[in-house]
Amino acid sequence: MPPVATSTITTSGSTTPRLRTNGAGGVSEKNEDATPRQDIDVKEHDFFWTYTEEPHRSRRLAIIKAHPEVTKLCGPEPLTKYVVLLVVSIQILCAYLLRNTPFLSWKFFLTAYIIGATANQNLFLAIHEISHNLAFRSPNLNRALAIFANLPIGIPYSASFRPYHLTHHKSLGVDGLDTDLPTRFEALFLDSLLGKAFFCTFQILFYAIRPIFVYAVPFTSIHIFNIFVQVVFDILLVKSTNSYNSLYYLILSAFLAGSLHPCAGHFIAEH
Repeated sequence: MPPVATSTITTSGSTTPRLRTNGAGGVSEKNEDATPRQDIDVKEHDFFWTYTEEPHRSRRLAIIKAHPEVTKLCGPEPLTKYVVLLVVSIQILCAYLLRNTPFLSWKFFLTAYIIGATANQNLFLAIHEISHNLAFRSPNLNRALAIFANLPIGIPYSASFRPYHLTHHKSLGVDGLDTDLPTRFEALFLDSLLGKAFFCTFQILFYAIRPIFVYAVPFTSIHIFNIFVQVVFDILLVKSTNSYNSLYYLILSAFLAGSLHPCAGHFIAEH
C-alpha cells in the first residue's frame, strides 16, 4: 500500500502505530500515545506518513451493517437537474442585466459576491455530486449535465474535475495521487498568518492549478466536448450582450465563490 500523507495526529491516549518522516527523509515507527514529548523531534513543516488503513471504506461497511436502512438514501437525486437549471438561469440573467454596468463598481462587485458567488458555489457542488453519477442513472447524461452546470463558471473544468476527484476518493491521502493534499511548497510558504490569508483568498486557484503539478489525467473526447461547449457559450454570451462584462461577471463569481466567501468555508472544513 502506498504511504498516506496526513496532517492529522492521533488523539490523546491512542496507541495506534503511526509513521512519520525523520530528519533524513525516511520514516520511523512510533507506537505510543500522542501526548507531546520533548524528546521527539518533529520538524515544523514535515508531513506525517502512515501505512494504516484509510478508514472511510471500513466505516462505510460498519455503518451499513449496523443500519442497512441508510442505503435507501443512496442513489441519484431527481431534483438535482432542476436546481442546476434554475441556478444556471439565474446566473445568465444576472450576466445579461450587468452587461452595461462598469466592472469597477460596487453594483457589479456586490452582485457577483452576493448572488454570483453563491450561485457558482452551488454549481461547484452540483458538479461534485454529478461526478458521482448522482443526478441520473446514465453516466452520459451525468457528463452532459455537468458540462451544462459548468457554463456560468466561464472556464471549462467539469470534465477534468471528475477523474481527479474520483482518484481523490480511491486514493485518499496517497502522495502523488490525491490532489487535495497540499504540496510541500504550500506547506512551507503558506504556513503563517499571511500565508493562510493568501491561501484563503486564492484557494480556488490552488485547487485548480495544483493537480497539474501532481499528475496528468488522460485527455479524452469529453474534455474536448467540455471545452468546445464552454468556448461557444462564452462567445455567444459576449456577442449577444455586445459586452465582455457579462463574461467577466461569471468569472468573477467563480473566483469569489472560492475566495473569502461564507460558502467557501466548506473547502477548508473538508480539506
